[in-house]
Amino acid sequence: MKRPTDEASAREGDITRRALLASAAGIAGAAVLGSHRLLAQGPAAGAAAADTTAIVVPPDPTAVPGLVTSARGIRSPFVHPERAPAGVLSGASFAPLQNMSGTITPSDLFFERIHNGVALVDPQQWKLMIHGMVERPLMIDLEQLLRYPTVTRTYFIECSGNGRSAYRAPKPEMTPQVVDGLLSTAEWTGVPLATLLREAGVKPGATWFVAEGGDAARLSRSVPVQKGLDDALVVWGQNGEALRPSNGYPVRLLLPGFEGNTNIKWVRRIELSDQPNMSKDETSKYTDPIPGSKARQFSFVMDVKSVITSPAFPQQLTEKGWWPIRGLAWTGRGKVAKVEVSTDGGKTWQAARIEGNNLPLAPVRFECMWKWDGNPAVLMSRATDEMGAVQPTWAEFKRVRGAGTDYHFSYIRGWSVASDGAVKYEAEV
Repeated sequence: MKRPTDEASAREGDITRRALLASAAGIAGAAVLGSHRLLAQGPAAGAAAADTTAIVVPPDPTAVPGLVTSARGIRSPFVHPERAPAGVLSGASFAPLQNMSGTITPSDLFFERIHNGVALVDPQQWKLMIHGMVERPLMIDLEQLLRYPTVTRTYFIECSGNGRSAYRAPKPEMTPQVVDGLLSTAEWTGVPLATLLREAGVKPGATWFVAEGGDAARLSRSVPVQKGLDDALVVWGQNGEALRPSNGYPVRLLLPGFEGNTNIKWVRRIELSDQPNMSKDETSKYTDPIPGSKARQFSFVMDVKSVITSPAFPQQLTEKGWWPIRGLAWTGRGKVAKVEVSTDGGKTWQAARIEGNNLPLAPVRFECMWKWDGNPAVLMSRATDEMGAVQPTWAEFKRVRGAGTDYHFSYIRGWSVASDGAVKYEAEV
């Protein structure tokens, strides 16, 4: 079965061609003959090749009419960012961090992590049940949910396994997308879970709730009730539109700052209890082995992290001189307090400039200008959050967490720059 994102991309290509054909009718023949042609790239490329219709790029756009208006906007044919899928029914798609600007991830590029395929849920059939240790069990459909007072907030979601490949099997030819692409940020719209819990009436002694998804995996996670009464949301909106299917349409749970798997997609049930559920999804999975025959369980909060997105593989510096070092920093414990950059493998550090608004539980962009002298260099970034937590080095992280750790890879990332300007991922910095 095609992924919904593939179908959407194909439709983007179709709309492009129809619009071009419509507008081409009014273009003088000489202008068309004198224009350059550029075939669509990315997911729509196959569809474009199928009917051999090329995208016409005139040498002088001021000399010919442009495209007609359309029902849905498309990207320029010169811009074609893509997620990087890994796995099929149980797998993930990595967001192209190196191709994005700002902090908001376009909805169609938002990373995905699925456990038994992307659930396709009829919004007319969807219901959320809130039961267990409550005074008044609730059964809410989508129409009823939309009648509650709403909020809109900007938060990141990060898969707890983000960074695993770069830690377990690092390769120089890893992009920021492969290293840390299981991170995305959106503007979310929904109802505070606290509103629903107050209506249901949480009984004394209820300290946990289990949230269950409506996908074939029936993924479920236990969450402290306090989180539900704090900033948890039940959301249906993402970046000004409905959730995409791979991000939980029609409704998902959002737990700001908590590891991604607790943000249950296609949420259909919330059960209050006086203890965690101890399901397979929090015992055999998402429980982290550490040295000393021990394991970390319920390690909900995502640690402070940063990653340089430029310069990074596969970039190549073309000349000596000033280059901006840019990247993202985030933390599940509030705000990023500062970001530092090193160009000599961690021997010295300098403060980077944090761009734009610094919102709690949302990433920031950082930038630091660097004058490259043509000699080899190792670029690193180190973030500190408002709680005082600092990104550890790779050696520190491995000493505490061990080689077999499976989640929350918060160590410092590095990029080596060769004398010819080639940039590669640098492990163990």
